[in-house]
Amino acid sequence: MPVSAGILVFKKENEQLYFLLAHPGGPFYKKKDLGAWGIPKGLLDPGEEPLAAAKREFLEETSLILPDGDFIELPMVKYKNGKTLYSWAIEVEEFSLENFKSNTFEVKWPPKTEELATFDEIDQLIFFELTIAKEKIHPVQLPLIVWIENLK
Repeated sequence: MPVSAGILVFKKENEQLYFLLAHPGGPFYKKKDLGAWGIPKGLLDPGEEPLAAAKREFLEETSLILPDGDFIELPMVKYKNGKTLYSWAIEVEEFSLENFKSNTFEVKWPPKTEELATFDEIDQLIFFELTIAKEKIHPVQLPLIVWIENLK
């Protein structure tokens, strides 16, 4: 089964927690919001350490450079399809999204054609306050936010 790794960036402002979540790009998620967002993540390359993969995927998917700091290992989660997600969190004081630029993917679109269309892998990247983040994040990833909430 596939193994993915990702990074959950969070910050505290005025005693409130905020989480950086990504909305998947492409036609399948265009009209989906609640429960569709997640952490930037991707598949491990053969022999790659999960934390190294998580950092690589974050950079590839966002073009943003993570700060140096302590990465907090989060609980592993499993999707219904059996895919495993290893993740880490990092707390930031300031983290600009100004240079956000997603990588892209190709898919046959429109349906039932042989035409290939290119889409951003992530079409939005936003810091959400805790309550909203809990509504937006994919249900399988919700324990990651709750774990940080309980830690802080």
